[in-house]
Amino acid sequence: MTQPPNGRAAPGGSVLSGGPGENTPAPAPATVPAQRGAPRAPAPRRSAWSEGVDRLRYALGTEPGRLRLIGLALAVLVVAFGAVTAWQTAQRSAAAHDVLHRSQPLTNDAATIFQALADADTAASTGFLSGGQEPASTRERYDRDIELASEKLAAAASHSGVSSSSAEAIAKLNRKLPVYTGEIDTARVYNRQGLPLGGAWLRHASELMQTDMLQQAERLYQAENERLGEDYDRSTSYPWLALALGVLTLAALVRAQVRDYRRTSRVLNQGLVAAGAATLVLLLWVTAGHTVARGELNTSKDSGVSSLRVLNDARIASLKARASENLTLVNRGAVTRKAGDRTVDAYEYTYQRQMRELAGPQQSGDGAGAQDGKDGGYLGEALRLADSGAGTGAVEKARTRAQEWRDRHGEARRLDDDGEYKKALEKVIGGAASARPTSRSFDAVDKALSEGIAAEQADFRGSARDGEGAMTGMPVGAGVLALLGGAGAVLGIGRRLAEYR
Repeated sequence: MTQPPNGRAAPGGSVLSGGPGENTPAPAPATVPAQRGAPRAPAPRRSAWSEGVDRLRYALGTEPGRLRLIGLALAVLVVAFGAVTAWQTAQRSAAAHDVLHRSQPLTNDAATIFQALADADTAASTGFLSGGQEPASTRERYDRDIELASEKLAAAASHSGVSSSSAEAIAKLNRKLPVYTGEIDTARVYNRQGLPLGGAWLRHASELMQTDMLQQAERLYQAENERLGEDYDRSTSYPWLALALGVLTLAALVRAQVRDYRRTSRVLNQGLVAAGAATLVLLLWVTAGHTVARGELNTSKDSGVSSLRVLNDARIASLKARASENLTLVNRGAVTRKAGDRTVDAYEYTYQRQMRELAGPQQSGDGAGAQDGKDGGYLGEALRLADSGAGTGAVEKARTRAQEWRDRHGEARRLDDDGEYKKALEKVIGGAASARPTSRSFDAVDKALSEGIAAEQADFRGSARDGEGAMTGMPVGAGVLALLGGAGAVLGIGRRLAEYR
């Protein structure tokens, strides 16, 4: 038997000779067999998110898992409906409160400031026409108007809700008011001394009032009117998001009830019924309550605020017309202007324009032929908007006395044009020779307009208060009903889950 040559392999597979000059191939390396039970390489670890998704998929494949998901969705929908409803109704309730207690009173104060300043200018010119001895009643009226304007300006300046435009107008009026009263006092001093320089001071003070102060007061009035309109818009807009979410929630609860009936043959699930009832009550409450509030607020705006705005404009026009009528006699043609191809007295021209704004074009007789609305001036528009007996009666009285005022003013102008200045003066401010002065007609118009404003203010407050009351408690009630509805949905689903334990 032949023995294999005795040799050894060098590392790396090199061949070592068994002897000198002999080359033998190196044997192949032996393969070590894998041992049983040896640890395998670890599999890559899955993320917690992947494991959670798998568990969720598995849970949703079972009825208890689907019930838990349905219960969670229903509870979230009911609570979200209540939260959105509380939020939107709270906004509208706050806006309605602002209409009644902030923006409309501020608008009324702004109108009062305008009227007090215009009436003070009228009283000052009336006192000047009376001569050196100004009647005590006229001086008291002037002082009362200045005091009222100062009080309202101070109250408006202290209010935290005024806009920057209103604050600027208030600041300018507070600076100009002492200047105006100082010029009026100077005019009175010269008038007592019988010096014509008093007329120049009165004219300068009146120009300051008409071209500067009353413009700032009108700016304040318009700014507060705009903010009142914004509050009305916020308070009367429908809470569409809450209503849509309520319908969706109610539909989801009905769908869950139908599903439960089909799988268990039980007619009603008490928890779901309770949740549906709470949702339905809240949905109906929001819809009905906001509809009522919207209707009352719109009524207060259309028949209250709109009428008040026109009546305030009418009173302002009458006050301006009276001041222009007085200044016509104070200046006696010293101030003129062009009217087409004619040169006319500036104050008489202004009087005629303001009377057209007040009562429309000149009418004959007692003014019964004056048209309502735009052709009838502010008084015609106020008569169209007035919807109460007191307001309508006051506007009718103002229209009749305004026409009377025009007729008497025409008589005074004819006397003045004929050189009868003293008689014309008595026809305007009253006197022994005139039992029918224009001052009485103006006072009657002013009194009637004041009565109309008071009547429309009462109508506004009644409707606005009803509108605010229709939303009282709605935000809190929405939260309570939402919690009850959410609890009912959870309990209803929980009762079904208990059957799988």
